[in-house]
Amino acid sequence: MIDRMETRRKSSIGRPRGFDTDEALERAMRVFWEQGYEGASLADLTNAMGITRTSMYAAFGNKEDLFRKALERYTEGPASYADRAQREPTARQVATAFLNGSVRATTRPGCPAGCFGVQGSLAAGDPGRSARDALIAWRNEGTLRLCGRFRRAIDEGDLPPDTDPELLARYVMTVANGIAVQAASGATRDELQQVADMALRSWPPA
Repeated sequence: MIDRMETRRKSSIGRPRGFDTDEALERAMRVFWEQGYEGASLADLTNAMGITRTSMYAAFGNKEDLFRKALERYTEGPASYADRAQREPTARQVATAFLNGSVRATTRPGCPAGCFGVQGSLAAGDPGRSARDALIAWRNEGTLRLCGRFRRAIDEGDLPPDTDPELLARYVMTVANGIAVQAASGATRDELQQVADMALRSWPPA
């Protein structure tokens, strides 16, 4: 009896899941992106993912765990422009790549309009507090990374020495977040690109 139980246990452990976890997570990301943390019910998520709640819990954890994994996927996918922008050779090019990337990411054909990291949990009650805090930390981390990059630009003589890198980073992030909100409100890619271009025209001279 013990041998048979052990055999069944090993068989269960080695049995592959009956669904593609990457595809399921992609679909969950889109649900959270479109509906936000509190707006996305477990039924919405599991229906979109094509799995049962039991399978969701086994593969991804609870709703909060799934949300965090979806945010990671968004960061590495649609929002990966932010990481690429950091590698541009000048501060102006960093800002240009960041804002242009924001325009493209928030107006992608076939995807929800706006930004997962901005709209995902702006107005969350107690049940969504953890998700809201995760997104606040995500946005703050983006601002800190821009600040560090602009501080390096000052040290390299690429920006004037009296430039406030924190203020400049917050300015770029505020414009990007505003682009996301406008995209979710129906603004077109061309309209938002004009906003990004206008913001860049006020860039401090070297």
